Amino acid sequence: MPEQISCNNGMQILSFLLIIAMGIAVMILSLILDYLWARVLPVRFLYYILRFPGVVVHECSHILGCLLTGAEVQKVVLFSEGGGSVTYARPKIPLLGDVIISTAPVFCIPLVLAFCTWVFSQYLGCSFPAFPIPPDSANMPGWVVTGIFRMFDANIVTRFNPWFVLYLYLTLSLILSVAPSLQDLKNAAIGITLIVVAGILVYLSGIPPAISILDDLTYVIGTGFSLCLVPGMIALAVSLPAIIWFICTHRHG
Repeated sequence: MPEQISCNNGMQILSFLLIIAMGIAVMILSLILDYLWARVLPVRFLYYILRFPGVVVHECSHILGCLLTGAEVQKVVLFSEGGGSVTYARPKIPLLGDVIISTAPVFCIPLVLAFCTWVFSQYLGCSFPAFPIPPDSANMPGWVVTGIFRMFDANIVTRFNPWFVLYLYLTLSLILSVAPSLQDLKNAAIGITLIVVAGILVYLSGIPPAISILDDLTYVIGTGFSLCLVPGMIALAVSLPAIIWFICTHRHG
């Protein structure tokens, strides 16, 4: 029995760490795409147009984080040449408050993407694969690739839907804005580290109620990251021509 409990704890910890890794992968994908598009678009104004919806949602996510943690919002810049910003006072929730505010876009933007997908599917005739992906699904990589091909085939090849072009624009803009800024990461680094350590300790404790609560939270967070993964892969697919052009140009340069 102790060996079985230890094995279960090991699997739970591994699943917990995989969810964390999924979130990191989504943020890295966002940073890479933003870096490439910032250099690929020949006119800076086009880059601002591309980024506008995503930056606004990003900053609104920070504002929501402030409201949830009791932090007074002092100044808001929804969009500028340097991006957006939200200046706020100390949150009433110590330590964890900064984590919530700084990482709010990582969780809010996937929900906005899911809502956009629902609207374009229900009211604008776009065809999408089933949503969301279970975060613990072993078939997730194959599902993502197959789903993307079917989606492009249904909305562009089989029957062209102009609304799908708008969806791709919003998807790309939002996914470029998922990753926290360097300042946000600095604000949240200690808290995120403590959360990871606390999660591992909860699983090692073997306390059923605590483990059950953490399992539920992990599933919700993992589902949010999986909601972001599909749009992220769509954004990557849309960006492939620009990425190839960028690589070829710099190779010959």
